Amino acid sequence: MDLDRLLGQAVEVGASDVHLKVNQFPKLRRDGILQTVEGWPRLTEIDLYAALERVCKYDQARLQSFAGRGDLDIAYTGDNRLRFRVTGFKQRGHTSLAFRLIPGQMPSFQALRLPPGVERLANEQRGLVLVTGPTGAGKSTTLGAIVDHINRTRDLHIVTIEDPIEVVHDDHRSLVQQREVGFDTESFRLALHQVLRQDPDVIMIELRDAESAETAVQAAESGHLVLSSMHTIDAAETVSRLIEFFSETKQKQVRSILAGVLRGVVSQRLLPKVGGGRVPAVEVMVANRRIADLIRNDESELIGDAIEAGAFFDMRTFEQALIELVVNGAVDSEVASNAASSKHDFLVAANHAVRVHAAAEKAKEPPEEQPAKRLRVAAQTEKKANNEQLVGIPSDDADPHP
Repeated sequence: MDLDRLLGQAVEVGASDVHLKVNQFPKLRRDGILQTVEGWPRLTEIDLYAALERVCKYDQARLQSFAGRGDLDIAYTGDNRLRFRVTGFKQRGHTSLAFRLIPGQMPSFQALRLPPGVERLANEQRGLVLVTGPTGAGKSTTLGAIVDHINRTRDLHIVTIEDPIEVVHDDHRSLVQQREVGFDTESFRLALHQVLRQDPDVIMIELRDAESAETAVQAAESGHLVLSSMHTIDAAETVSRLIEFFSETKQKQVRSILAGVLRGVVSQRLLPKVGGGRVPAVEVMVANRRIADLIRNDESELIGDAIEAGAFFDMRTFEQALIELVVNGAVDSEVASNAASSKHDFLVAANHAVRVHAAAEKAKEPPEEQPAKRLRVAAQTEKKANNEQLVGIPSDDADPHP
């Protein structure tokens, strides 16, 4: 099986993921929907093992580990320069592989349709910035865009700890060090212990457990900018989950520290776009005094209300993001309502927003001349013409020399 040709064909038709399973046709995911890759036969165990060998060509230790453990997480770049995050696993004794496309060139915030609050958080000098969402929501892409923005606009030392490295960053204004677990460092834990000794200005890590959470908070507290991801759906849940990483005896102290170091939370999901493709619906929380007080006082459930009232700080809730997508025609109202926490409440709010938007657009159009004014002008014109005829003034069409 020609793995690179298969992956290239899938990418050409807009696939985000490719799935290979024994006794199945190759599958691709496009616009969130799983489809069969045309022109390929059912795959055999030999095909899957050949693909596995190809993926692990430069890392035989991972191939040997997979044979014993049945799990693999690695990045793969083919001869066609397409780059994928690859997850290998055993199921019913057979090998399966899942490929996720990694953008070759990092798009801008505008190209990714990310709101202004994301760039605002990318310009922070220190503190903790979290990007959250379910698997496949584009967290890695958003984090990559933030790192790329910092890399192109500031002279800093950026250190990332990744498993595996997904987006590869060339040095621009910043010095970017990307460490891959299992390749550049023995373990995630060891890399965490060493990162603060490497003179970083910016650290990017994934929050996995209490140890990584403690390292992130400690680094943010000591003046570093820490970028991290979590599998949570909104800012309120993110704050609660982060605090729950710590024991109950430490949680009060952690809330106090977090109130001071948390700079913001970006929570996103991908929705099917009208006309094809997918578009992010993004909630943005930017920490201000009110939100800091809510975190400190263990009132995370009120964070949503603070975000809703925080437009001045470039904040917006997930529902506000959904409404904006509907008003702009990017997402169908039915699709958006199914993603909202309350379908009925969302439809009411969205319909109102659409009407307000339509009225505002109509108000921008030049107003038509009022009928009464048109009648008045016509009457004045006719009266003037009659007066001219009465006093014998020749019209413009008359011959001046009869």
